[in-house]
Amino acid sequence: MSALLLSLIQLPYNLSFLAWIAYVPFVLAALSNSKAKSIIIFSYLVSIIYWMLNLYWLVPITFVGWFVLCLYLAVYWPVIAISLRFCNSKKIPFWFALPILIVGEETLRGFLFGWRFLAHSQFSNISLIQIADTFGTSGISFIIAMVNGLICDFILNRREIIKLPSVIASGLSVVALAKTEAKQSQSLKFITGLTITALALIGSLFYGHYRINQTPQFTIPGPNISIVQSNIPVIAGQDTEPFETMFLNQLALSRYAFVESQPALIIWPETMVETVLAKNYLRLIGDGYASKVINAALCRHANEGTNILVGAFYADTEIVANRIKFKTKYNTAFLYEPNEQYSTQHYNKIYLVPFGEYIPLKKTFPFLYKFLLSMTPYDFDYTLDPGTEYTNFKINIGQKQYTFAASICYEDSVPAICKNLVYDSGSKKADWLVNISNDGWFVKKIPAGCKVTSELKQHMAICVFRAIENRVPVVRCANTGISCMIDSLGNIKDNYLAGTLNQKAFERTAQSGWLTDSVKIDKRSAPFSKYPPFLALTCAICLILSALMSIYTFIRNKKMKVEDK
Repeated sequence: MSALLLSLIQLPYNLSFLAWIAYVPFVLAALSNSKAKSIIIFSYLVSIIYWMLNLYWLVPITFVGWFVLCLYLAVYWPVIAISLRFCNSKKIPFWFALPILIVGEETLRGFLFGWRFLAHSQFSNISLIQIADTFGTSGISFIIAMVNGLICDFILNRREIIKLPSVIASGLSVVALAKTEAKQSQSLKFITGLTITALALIGSLFYGHYRINQTPQFTIPGPNISIVQSNIPVIAGQDTEPFETMFLNQLALSRYAFVESQPALIIWPETMVETVLAKNYLRLIGDGYASKVINAALCRHANEGTNILVGAFYADTEIVANRIKFKTKYNTAFLYEPNEQYSTQHYNKIYLVPFGEYIPLKKTFPFLYKFLLSMTPYDFDYTLDPGTEYTNFKINIGQKQYTFAASICYEDSVPAICKNLVYDSGSKKADWLVNISNDGWFVKKIPAGCKVTSELKQHMAICVFRAIENRVPVVRCANTGISCMIDSLGNIKDNYLAGTLNQKAFERTAQSGWLTDSVKIDKRSAPFSKYPPFLALTCAICLILSALMSIYTFIRNKKMKVEDK
């Protein structure tokens, strides 16, 4: 039942209200009289099914990666289950234990795959999610899990809780009850939990309203920005559209957007220019090479009076035996400015996607790496190198200079990456955050057009939390969608000043077009940017310790039984 509820709370179903009860069946099942071994096995099997069904969109890209990832992600449910049994044995109330375990699980899981958190289901609950600027998504998940835990406490101790008012009415004080009747202690714990949970929830909503109401005082109009969305489904190992055609169509659409709306910045999706645009490489090749022709076309476009951010590849080169050799290769965002012969500003993607941008275990287990590589649709090592610098882009518009950061693809699911792009030692260094993605991997071409998967909407929803955590607007440009603007409060903006894409952001899937709108720059800094994520890390440590203690207790009890025999 929890697997079903946790599926329904996320997009595309978006039954977010079910998040407040989603873990209740899980807790009750974990505390059943079944042996711990059975609980571990069944929770793992159910978790595997949950992840396999909800990450179905990874199958066409990398079946092996999908399978291995699901096997790994499923491990956390048994860990939570045995930790819950340990907490129950120690009489720890679940309104306190469950949020620690859930946030701990999300934190550990998020180091590899920050997807499908409890908090993500509340992306449209703008008042509640404002606490992300202090606690990140962990604070939101914590409160939701507290409510789940409180409901579990009520179900498990409902008889004592229901009797409590009549017992108190008989004349005994609460303190006396705690001293004289052990059963009433559960009722007192529930009342304590109810009070603390209610205060946390009300306090979060109050804080959210406070942040929303103060926003007009701290926001100023920014420049107009155009987003140029392509619609090219991607199939691994195949060219669904000729490279030249893809570039020329994108260039024509971009020029159309510039003529119609005169934006200060035009943004293209990730890897829409499938070539190397590094200055050092372009200087080594002749005029007839595709990279040089594309570079010249982009420079001419920028010279029309705008800045252009494009997704392509960067490479460090060297000459070996009169041939150009790539020493490194990066997934990169390039900025083209007016009156320049090359792109002089670029950002190399830091967080690479396993199986998508590199095959793991290359140095650790070479034999396993070769096997995994043989399971991909490519006959060559397509591994990219990770970037190392949190580069920002600067553009001049009249007498003003703006600074923005660009995250690439799934970097928007890693809070630490986005925080380091926007802030430097707690000081805000970017006016807005861009995310360029190629979600064409998750769109299937069919005779009637394109069939989209749930990944597109879920990916967009995750960007909402990066906007709040850093108090910056997010400009998202994605191949096949969903391209949109998100303000610093996390509102996904419908409509725009000019454009051809659908007016409704959620309906901008599997279509090409453009939109132009202005960003509102938020002068506020977020507490989340100044301190380490103490809540998330503390919960992760507690989850690990409780799991270890549970295992230790299990082994000790088993040993004692053997000795008794």
